[in-house]
Amino acid sequence: MKTRYIICSVLAIAFACGLHAQSKISEETALHDGFNFIIATDLGRNGYYDQKPIAELMGETAKAVDAQFIVASGDTHHYIGVESTTDPLWMTNFELVYKHPELQLPWYPLLGNHEYRGNTQAVIDYSKVSRRWCMTDRYYTQSYKLSNGESLRIVYIDTPPLIDKYRNDSKGYPDAVKQDMNKQLAWLDATLKASTETWKIVIGHHPIYAYTEKDEEERSDMQKRVDPILQKYNVDMYICGHLHTFQHVKAKGSNIDYVVNTSGSLSRKPQAIEGTVFCSGETGFSVFSATPKAITLYMVNNKGEVVHEVKRTK
Repeated sequence: MKTRYIICSVLAIAFACGLHAQSKISEETALHDGFNFIIATDLGRNGYYDQKPIAELMGETAKAVDAQFIVASGDTHHYIGVESTTDPLWMTNFELVYKHPELQLPWYPLLGNHEYRGNTQAVIDYSKVSRRWCMTDRYYTQSYKLSNGESLRIVYIDTPPLIDKYRNDSKGYPDAVKQDMNKQLAWLDATLKASTETWKIVIGHHPIYAYTEKDEEERSDMQKRVDPILQKYNVDMYICGHLHTFQHVKAKGSNIDYVVNTSGSLSRKPQAIEGTVFCSGETGFSVFSATPKAITLYMVNNKGEVVHEVKRTK
C-alpha cells in the first residue's frame, strides 16, 4: 500500500490516551515534495511477531516516499546484543529480514540497551562488513541541504551511557561505564551550538518524556542531562524508541516535540501522562519528511496507516 494517500485512523488504544478516535482521507500526506527517511526501532526478534511483515511494508513505503535512508534507533538486536561482526544475529535480525530491494539504502544505527548487553564495538565495526550499515561512531551528526537554501541537522546520541542504571551495572551492561558521559554531553552542546540549520532534530534510544513502566531514573537522568541542552538550542524534535509504543508528548515548559517511535516487531500498551498528545500500542515505524517550510513525522502502523502526525512549521 502506498502510504502517501491513505486513510488515517486511530484505534481503540487512543481512548486510553485521552483522545478521540478519528478517521479521514487525507491526500495532504503526500510526501513526494519532501526529503524523506524512515525511522525503525526495537527490531530484533529474529523475524518473529510482526518483524517480517513490517520489514516488507517498510520496503514498500521506502519506494513510495523515495526514502533517502533508514534510521535504526537502537535495539536492533534483542536480547543480549552481538558478540562480534560475524555473530549469526546479523543474519537473523537484520540481513535476511530487511532484504527488500528498496531497503538496500544507507542505515544509520544507534546503540540501545540491548546492544549494550553485548559487544558494542562490534555494532560499530559492522560498518566494515555491510555497506548499508553506516555507523561512524557511538554518536555522530549529519547535515542535509533542502530546497530554497533551507537545511536539516540530525544529531544521533548514545543514550545508555547517559543513564546511571546502565553505568552502574557493569555485569549486565559491560561497555556502558567505559564511555565518557561528560565528553558526549560536551559534544552534544558544541554540535548544537554550532548548528545553523533551519531544522534541528536529535535521535536517541531512550525517552526524555513518555509513559512507561520502566524505571523512572531512565527518564529523570535524560531530563537532567540531555533535555537542558536540547532546550538551550531550540531543538525541534527529540525522537527515540525503547518503549515499543507510539507516543507524542509536549512537556510543560518546553517547545520541543518529544516523540517515541514504536517497535518494528513487538509492541506494548501505553497510557496518557501529562502532556500526552497521542499514544498507541500498535507496531510499525515512522516516516520523517522535511521541506523548507515544515517538518513532519508520520507514525505508520503495521497496516500502512498513518495514525498520527507530528508537524512543525516556521
